[in-house]
Parts: sequence; C-alpha cells; structure tokens
Amino acid sequence: MISALPRVARATAPVALAFLIAVSAAPPVGRAQAPTVRPRDAWFGPDKVKHFFIAAFVESVSFSALESAGAGRSSALPAAVSVAAAVSVGREVHDGRTKGLFSIRDLAYDALGAAAAFIVLRRTQH
Repeated sequence: MISALPRVARATAPVALAFLIAVSAAPPVGRAQAPTVRPRDAWFGPDKVKHFFIAAFVESVSFSALESAGAGRSSALPAAVSVAAAVSVGREVHDGRTKGLFSIRDLAYDALGAAAAFIVLRRTQH
C-alpha cells in the first residue's frame, strides 16, 4: 500500500499543480461592479443540486483513478476527498474573483455531495 502512494502522487501531482496555478494565477476577468441588487444565494435551488452531484462525481472519479494507478482503498479514499475539496474551494475562489460571488452555501452542498460519495465508496467492494 505505502509503496503505491509515491507512484500515485507522481501521477496526480502535475494535474493538482496545474489546477492550483490556474486558479491562483488567473487574472480576474474584470472587477465585478457591485450590482444594485445582489443575486440571492438561496439554500435550495438547481445550483445547489449541481454542486452536490458534481462534488460526488469528482470524488468518485478521483477514487477510481487513484485505485487504477495502484493506490489501495485506504489511501485512495482520503486522497479523493481531498481532490473534491480542492476542486470545490477552487471553483468558489474563481467565482469570487471573477463574479464577486463566493458562496459558503455552495461549499456546504459540495461538502454534502462529497460526504455522500464517501459513504457510498466506503461501503462498496471490488
């Protein structure tokens, strides 16, 4: 298990690094002007459902990719949770920089989706 981790880290490190550079180095598209009426960030709506399922999808695909690269289940699952968290936070940082709409509620739904995927993946067998 431990011997597979460096190989997995080498396989995923370039993707993670490219993602972090793209999110942090991308210049803002334009400084968002404060709208006269700020869009309401409701707790329920189609956007929240999308956040839930996309976070679950990212975690599931990451888990499968890590297992395919040779990582054991015990190391692939926490790594997949980390990837889902990084993508979720990265997207909200991007939205905050480009649209001025950083949403804690979106992150809450991302966390719920990642938790649901964690439970499903934890209970599955080969």
